[in-house]
Amino acid sequence: MRPFLFHTKEYAKKMQQPSLKLNDGHAIPQLGFGVFLAKNGGETRQAVTAALEAGYRHIDTAAVYGNESDVGEALAASGLKRDEVFVTTKLWNDDVRAGNTRKALETSLKLLKLDYVDLYLIHWPAEGYEKAWTEMVKLRDEGLIRSVGVSNFHIHHLEHLRTVSDVIPACDQVESHPYLGQIHLLDYCRLHGIVMEAWSPLGGAKSKGALLNDPLINSIAKRLNKSPAQVLIAWQLQRGVVVLPKSVHAERITANAQVFDIKFTDAELIALQNANRHQRFGSDPENFNF
Repeated sequence: MRPFLFHTKEYAKKMQQPSLKLNDGHAIPQLGFGVFLAKNGGETRQAVTAALEAGYRHIDTAAVYGNESDVGEALAASGLKRDEVFVTTKLWNDDVRAGNTRKALETSLKLLKLDYVDLYLIHWPAEGYEKAWTEMVKLRDEGLIRSVGVSNFHIHHLEHLRTVSDVIPACDQVESHPYLGQIHLLDYCRLHGIVMEAWSPLGGAKSKGALLNDPLINSIAKRLNKSPAQVLIAWQLQRGVVVLPKSVHAERITANAQVFDIKFTDAELIALQNANRHQRFGSDPENFNF
């Protein structure tokens, strides 16, 4: 395997965070760092560097984000060994439809400067995802992928995939926050040994701060002497979900990792679960048009 570059800069010690066991035997750090909408050409590289310095050891990107090269540069310059960082990227819809799974992965690996990715996801259930899944399993068996999974799949998509392959996805990455608890999907994933991952755990830009300004979340944050963002992240961790907060500001990146001491009361957990409105701020996998 190609080694990472090393230099003399000292990085923060690895934070004491939990990992979850995947159904293929690998483990995934439960707190990840997402780079959706982070700009290539410096912003992403600086954000990933700040995350690694803060102790994150799980970076989540995607081909369509257009910033895999910046992620790769930050990883290469970090001084960390390859097996110290869990890297996820995703197969975009155009490549799913065109049957370009292998070529797309090879392009991502080149941009990331890696010989393999720890987790490769079908980004959306675009037409042809069954064929893409079969090809991803082959690429996993060749060693170019450690674990294979999906993103934005509903239960019926997962059920359909079971009819075309014996390989169960290691993960399903979906939008999730208290307004969209994904409770039934989480139960299904637990039943079938699939780890659920949460994107936009803070609501994202389209939420216009709804979750961060929610009275319930703010009251819990006040009791804990934490920020609303920290409450939202810790809630996912306590549910056994991999959580992927995103920021390009170093101080927020660091603060988002200071959540492992949070303990909710039973009443708070019930209230957060009851906050579910089935409200999406992102696209619905049933009717996306990209």
